[in-house]
Amino acid sequence: MSDSTGDSTGNSTGGPVGEGRAQAVGRRGFLTGAAAVAATAAAPAALQLAAARPAAAAGAAARPNILLIVTDDQPKHTEWAIQKTVDWIAGQGVRFSHGHVSTPLCAPSRSSVFSGRYAHNHGVRNNGASHSLDQNTTVQRHLRQAGYRTGLFGKYLNSWALADNPPHFEEWALLQPAFNNANWNIDGTVQTLTGYTTNIIKNRTLAFLDKAATDTRPWFAYVTPYASHEPNVPAAKYADTVVPPWNGRPSVPEADRSDKPGYIKNATSTLADAQALRTRQLRSLLSVDDAVQAIHDKLVALGQLDNTLVIYVGDNGYTWADHGWLKKSVPYSPAHEVPFYLSWPAGGLGAGTVDNRIVANIDIAPTILDAAGITPGTPQDGHSLLGTYSRDHLLVEWWKQGTAAGGPPTWSSYVAKDRQYTEYYALHTDANGTVSGTGEVKFREYYDLAADPYQLTNLLYQATPQEEQALGVPALAAQLAADRVA
Repeated sequence: MSDSTGDSTGNSTGGPVGEGRAQAVGRRGFLTGAAAVAATAAAPAALQLAAARPAAAAGAAARPNILLIVTDDQPKHTEWAIQKTVDWIAGQGVRFSHGHVSTPLCAPSRSSVFSGRYAHNHGVRNNGASHSLDQNTTVQRHLRQAGYRTGLFGKYLNSWALADNPPHFEEWALLQPAFNNANWNIDGTVQTLTGYTTNIIKNRTLAFLDKAATDTRPWFAYVTPYASHEPNVPAAKYADTVVPPWNGRPSVPEADRSDKPGYIKNATSTLADAQALRTRQLRSLLSVDDAVQAIHDKLVALGQLDNTLVIYVGDNGYTWADHGWLKKSVPYSPAHEVPFYLSWPAGGLGAGTVDNRIVANIDIAPTILDAAGITPGTPQDGHSLLGTYSRDHLLVEWWKQGTAAGGPPTWSSYVAKDRQYTEYYALHTDANGTVSGTGEVKFREYYDLAADPYQLTNLLYQATPQEEQALGVPALAAQLAADRVA
């Protein structure tokens, strides 16, 4: 199938974690503080940002366009399939080496992207609770109210009825998740479009961008293909593409899981399972890469590349049979680590730097609003990535829906660069996200990520109170308890 296949209807018509909380810094303030932000990266990167400041100050005078690309179930180690994307957004912007999501599940994560809030604050604790999100807190609401032209192209929120128009978008092509010949809500009309959905999303986005030639308003485009979600169907032209071999990592499989929780002890996925999934994921992402390149080329043609803030992120990661688990929803690193890139040349972020701060999906809305010069009237847990704020750890949380046996229990985790502490609880949610249960801590894990990056040895398994004290677990448990209610 060619890239242009599939749009049969033509163009559409119409917080609290960490220490040392820094003061908020606006987009122009960022330009004078860029060297401080880049101190965690290589010295040449800081010099490049410093050199960019004088030109950026003039270029950032106009409000930027915003392009937010959110892929589905894309783990961190998939850059082979999106090399054109990486070359543009990371190579001519910033690569965040410690990018995370605060809940490794689609609807809670996307709600955090929109609101800048943890799931325990925005209320979307599972995929069935999408209507719990207060739409007045979303970045699209703030941008449209500030005069931005807003468009959505692709997946929105799980359990969102297709016939319900997405609030605060002026134009949309809302996908009922599928890869071929899918159902859509196109600006209020539910219809079936023939073709590969990533290509349709690309074409709809390009048509939206074309209107910038005559509509002088700044725009916000939320572009969200279904790849690389299961069943990871590739476009026809990539169906047989050979991908680089992969022979697993030490956590695939883990030889001894006696120190892990029961659902991991019972996990049965193999390296072969993971290799097959990885191949499907990479093939499906190749069309995303084509779409991003087409969007890049359109921005160049429109003369809007420099003053467009571009953010690319996965809505959650995915384990490739790590510890026998071939899914998401777990506290292990591959499930919540994601590709995370940002570019904004007119804002001083066009040099191809690496930022080693711990960043997350909750930081996306604050970053966008900061760049646009908008102060939200609602609280946010995240922080603008244009400022100097740097957290020492991140809260990652997930809730079990229902009481059926199997799968991970509800858990929360303190995630730092060098360590991770996790608690599992006797808690569950109903379909609306309402939490029930005693809250009793049922199991705990602690990993020294510096010495054990693949999380093979749970240092709390059979640990004595003295050993827990030496690891600093009481303080970690207290901080985690505070993070869960902040």
